[in-house]
Amino acid sequence: MAAPDVASAHQIGVQIAGGIANSHDVHENKVDLGVVWDPQLSWWEIGGWHFTAVFEGHVAYWHSGKADVHDNILEYGVTPVFRFIKSSGAVRPFVEAGVGVRFLSHPSISSHYTMSSAFQFADMVGVGASFGARQQYEAGFRFQHLSNASIKEPNPGIDFEQLYIQYNF
Repeated sequence: MAAPDVASAHQIGVQIAGGIANSHDVHENKVDLGVVWDPQLSWWEIGGWHFTAVFEGHVAYWHSGKADVHDNILEYGVTPVFRFIKSSGAVRPFVEAGVGVRFLSHPSISSHYTMSSAFQFADMVGVGASFGARQQYEAGFRFQHLSNASIKEPNPGIDFEQLYIQYNF
């Protein structure tokens, strides 16, 4: 009996996202670079759709010309993402959600707005689609909330709206 082809058992992707946060008197622009590992998990087939999970690592850059403490903040983190995706077709839409952890280079954005700690939780929900001859492309929209879950006060959090594209090798 031949051993399974491990190389085709998973997929690696590169993701780039752009986002904005315009709330609580905070105006941040964000560029995010991600590496995505898709172990090709599939379970609970329901009417031509199934559940799956991918794992993402991120490095992001925040910039605000209005911040009076740190105009530039770096963000590092990982997130497991669960998806409910169409099982076949040229275009495969999905909904997704995930909760991960992030580390910020600076917790203070301005003199009146601080995230209080460099450690943050990052939860997100989104919609998207995979497409291409090998489903090698993805595009989507995400709503992301970063917060320290009241580990340290104040804990105002920050909300980003993000568009992303991804290429899977």
